[in-house]
Amino acid sequence: MSYGVSTRTYEVGIRTAFGAKASDVLKLVIRQGITLTLIGLAIGLAAAFGLTRLMKGLLFGISATDPLTFAGVAALLAVTALLACYIPARRATRVDPLIALRCE
Repeated sequence: MSYGVSTRTYEVGIRTAFGAKASDVLKLVIRQGITLTLIGLAIGLAAAFGLTRLMKGLLFGISATDPLTFAGVAALLAVTALLACYIPARRATRVDPLIALRCE
């Protein structure tokens, strides 16, 4: 996310120059990051459920499809991804439009 935001400095500068608020830029970056996160979580959960047959022999005292484990891991990854989106988004809101437009 940090690299993606840094490559879009010019775009953020133009949006800010045309009157976009800092909250608009923040929402834009976070929305895109969360969309990618949700797609990744859906694919990951589907793959994890598909691989439960292989893992069944390695687990003792817990079922291979324990909903609490799946929900806990998904929530932890979602919170981590939200933080990974928020930090570059916050940095993008501080971009000076004049400096961003001079970069290109």
